[in-house]
Amino acid sequence: MNTDIICPKCGSAFTYPDQELMVCSQCFHEWKADDEEVKEEYADQVLDSNGNELADGDTVMVIKDLPVKGSPKPLKAGTKVKNIRLTDGDHNISCKIDGFGAMNLKSEFVKKV
Repeated sequence: MNTDIICPKCGSAFTYPDQELMVCSQCFHEWKADDEEVKEEYADQVLDSNGNELADGDTVMVIKDLPVKGSPKPLKAGTKVKNIRLTDGDHNISCKIDGFGAMNLKSEFVKKV
């Protein structure tokens, strides 16, 4: 497995060469390693923990308990979050959660409902 080239679709580092193409072992996406159009096509996508593309207004579910700064209790797994907004940055989901208020989440800790 080659760790120098990451998959432009899912961001996985588990890729390998197959003749003139690169293949991702996680999502099975195939691309030419030097193809800039493919990198630009998937650069603005936000994917959930299962690799599904997220969009503004989607409903997602938290997949693990997440500690919240300033709160004595964590955000529990299974919490549904409605009407998300996608943002730029590391925490790429902006939302309001009942009992917690407005917060930002990482898309890797949610799944689309």
